[in-house]
Amino acid sequence: MQRYQINLIIIVVIVALALLVILPLDSHSGIHFAGINKDIGTRLGLDLVGGIQALLEADLPADAAIEADAMSTATRIVENRVNGLGVNEAVVQQAADRRILVELPGETDPERALAVIKETGLLEFVDFSNLSDAEIEALLAAQAPIQTDFGQSTNTNTSATGTVTSTVDSRVFPTVMTGAALKNAQATVSEFGDYQVAFELTSEGADIFRDFTRAHIGDVLAIVLDKQIISAPEIQNEIPDGQGLISGSFDAEGANSLAVQLRYGSLPIPLTVVSTRSIGPTLGQDSLQKSLVAGLIGFTIVFLFMGIYYRMPGIVADISIIIYALIAFALFRFIPVTLTLAGVAGFLLSTGSALDANILIFERFKEELRAGRTLSQAFNLGWQRAWPSIRDSNIATIITCVILFWFGSAFGATIVKGFSLTLFIGVLISLFTARFVSRSLLEAALNIFKPKNYSKWFGL
Repeated sequence: MQRYQINLIIIVVIVALALLVILPLDSHSGIHFAGINKDIGTRLGLDLVGGIQALLEADLPADAAIEADAMSTATRIVENRVNGLGVNEAVVQQAADRRILVELPGETDPERALAVIKETGLLEFVDFSNLSDAEIEALLAAQAPIQTDFGQSTNTNTSATGTVTSTVDSRVFPTVMTGAALKNAQATVSEFGDYQVAFELTSEGADIFRDFTRAHIGDVLAIVLDKQIISAPEIQNEIPDGQGLISGSFDAEGANSLAVQLRYGSLPIPLTVVSTRSIGPTLGQDSLQKSLVAGLIGFTIVFLFMGIYYRMPGIVADISIIIYALIAFALFRFIPVTLTLAGVAGFLLSTGSALDANILIFERFKEELRAGRTLSQAFNLGWQRAWPSIRDSNIATIITCVILFWFGSAFGATIVKGFSLTLFIGVLISLFTARFVSRSLLEAALNIFKPKNYSKWFGL
């Protein structure tokens, strides 16, 4: 078999794999065999399907120093928390030094979305050893926020409620450690059939917990989320290995809910919702439809121009661009990449790069034919002499994409980030299609049709 025939087989296999990932367009597919479970689907951003956007900020004094690792951990936990509570395909990223941007595409209930976000608060293990049983019961019954000596959250409410005495209500309770020391938490069932929550601490947290439980056997260590008591278990014995059990009057749902709160609510710093924005699905759908129409019109004009002006190479380029689009969209679904209007713009711009590469090659090809080269010589020289320009221009674009992506990640500019990511992927694929697909297809066409009239076949 000739080289171009082998290349055509490779291209057919790549296109078949791309179609398997893409089809059907209106549903999710996936890979589910040999222990691999990966769902594949098209992710549309907030500006295309509507949803909720919220900005969270560290709820600490403006002059308080915040470690970069703490904000990074908080961002990761917020993302796990939101997705763990059923809000799928959320976009969570750090914005500047103190803020976290949360986008919930497709979310239609703003109140529900805000409730989910607000639940991702500060987890604390609080010392109740100086309280009497009656005072603890009063606090639990009142369900009012308490004050702790960590963070001094501005959300703290110190108004007396129910049977809480003014002495307890105004007290500031010591925080033994925060949720940053929590490694894992799972709902379990005891040998007697009672539901409980098993937790595991980090090595540093285990040391703190060992020393505290050794000195406070019989006392109460409250678990507090956003200054709200969610459990107040009694320390029954020393816990030396950082692994413990929280028991109480739990049912299956209650134990699992507490485990989720512990597992995903263990923020190292308190957060508050600064602002929210709701985008209606009608606006998003309208933007999507207009983008698709604009893209279709652009592709049609380009296809006609390439076919009319470059003849056979132009038709080859059209086929190559279709293959390029299939591969790109398949990767967007497989990775997955959340497509926004800016992301669609980046993809369309990279399509232009793919066409530029073909145009440079074809122009060099035609120049070699005009210079009297044979068809084979013109074919090889056209690619060799056009490739340095194609390579250098695309490398410059890739470097720009990396800089833009870094900028978008550092400052929470999701529009810039989406644009740079799709442009970056598109440019890489365009290099592949220009270097491999277009060349293989044109070589096959030349071998099959063996054109003699260069003016007719190549528009000389």
